[in-house]
Amino acid sequence: MSDNIAPSTEFSVSSTPYGLQGKLLVATPHIGDPLFEKSVIYMCLHGEDGAMGVVVNHSHHGLTFTEVLENLSIDANVPPSGRVTRGGPVQEQRGFVLHSPDYQHDTTIKVTDEVCLTTAVEILRDIADGDGPADYLIALGCSQWSAGQLEQELEANAWISIEPDHELIFLSENEPAWKQAIAKLGIDPGQLASVGGHA
Repeated sequence: MSDNIAPSTEFSVSSTPYGLQGKLLVATPHIGDPLFEKSVIYMCLHGEDGAMGVVVNHSHHGLTFTEVLENLSIDANVPPSGRVTRGGPVQEQRGFVLHSPDYQHDTTIKVTDEVCLTTAVEILRDIADGDGPADYLIALGCSQWSAGQLEQELEANAWISIEPDHELIFLSENEPAWKQAIAKLGIDPGQLASVGGHA
């Protein structure tokens, strides 16, 4: 993994964000891409130029947060509790740390009042020293959409948008998180073939 977890492409949260910024996207059976099957994505950015988010429920199997720190030659004085996820197919060697707002860095982006995004490696050093945020995860890679692309996928019923949920973002993982997200809509996963779009 790169020594610098900051993305090579600079992301900024729009001052006039579109409706999905800070929301969760839940994949439906119409997704048509095995990479995103049963994915739950936290949307960090949604504006006129496109969208960016990270998958929060697909664990990066075989890689722990401690190993991420070791790969960056960071000694963990406090055992890290955060999860490592496969954030998406873009910039897979880069780290995107979603975290609670009790931690701030010069590069921290406030997505909402409840969730922030930091890509500077200093956050990992602070986590290792016990000075990091209360809740966090690191996503390796991210998911990006060009202008209008996400809207087209929503029209095709590939995704359902739901309100953010702290547990879904930071605590749940894999298929149980996807089922939990669907349950928030009050529907059975088997009914999704006929459901899609905005919640």
